[in-house]
Amino acid sequence: MHGLITKSTGSWYQVQTPDGQRIDCRIKGKFRMKGITTTNPVAVGDVVDFEMEPEQQSGVITNLRQRKNYIIRKAINLSKQAQIIAANLDQALLVVTLASPRTSLGFIDRFLVTAEAYDIPARLIFNKLDLFSDEGLEILADYKAVYENIGYPCFEVSALEGTNIDHVQELLKDKVTLFSGHSGVGKSSLINALLPNLDLRTHMVSEWSDKGMHTTTFAEMFELPQGGFIIDTPGIRELGVIDIEKQELGHFFPEMRSRMNECRFNNCRHINEPGCAVLEALEAGEIELSRYESYLSIYHGNDTRA
Repeated sequence: MHGLITKSTGSWYQVQTPDGQRIDCRIKGKFRMKGITTTNPVAVGDVVDFEMEPEQQSGVITNLRQRKNYIIRKAINLSKQAQIIAANLDQALLVVTLASPRTSLGFIDRFLVTAEAYDIPARLIFNKLDLFSDEGLEILADYKAVYENIGYPCFEVSALEGTNIDHVQELLKDKVTLFSGHSGVGKSSLINALLPNLDLRTHMVSEWSDKGMHTTTFAEMFELPQGGFIIDTPGIRELGVIDIEKQELGHFFPEMRSRMNECRFNNCRHINEPGCAVLEALEAGEIELSRYESYLSIYHGNDTRA
């Protein structure tokens, strides 16, 4: 038997069969040992083979089928291990806010680099439009310009008031879409606005820390009436980039990738080399300083926090 993993709680997985049955499954012991270096050998979005346990209503996952792609991050406090957030994605939507809690440009850039590295189209959803002052709207326009100019579509929404939710609905049709972002940015509220019958739990942002408090505690996939699936994931406080070699990093910044062949040296690091087309574009204002600073931060392995 085979099916699609629609929920992961860490030790148990919900597998949906082609005829719509949902079977709780665990991983076969030997399966864990096959060179898997992630904290979770399988993830939501994976297609797996499984066997029903004798005289039980549950199953055992015996095989992971080939993935189209996946998105991954360093496991918190386990620098040598990684966590697969979700697999077999058509796109990833990063839900961000400029306040309560603020999403830093560095966090956005690390997410986009990871999506680029695993060939997953990414889009930015700026939520909580209802909280913006006139000054905040100007900052939002600046943020959007940074990312739209390098090819990342951006959308302004208010999950609370339903503003532009229809634009997001159109994005999702017939696609498997990952929703990600910090705790407190309104992922669950946005998914509730998209699928009102779900009634996912939401929580106020912590007043003392201005950080979101986790309401989604495990990854789960939901089917959309217009076709497709959305995957809700626990809020990410840190996003460590993993499995990207330093010499490859520039390829995952579109504005750098388009200029790299113009550098004088084939092995240019884009840091202090003479004849570097990237540095020349930076000097000319054609590459945003915040993006270049993110490049340096990831290159040197700096902090992964917001």
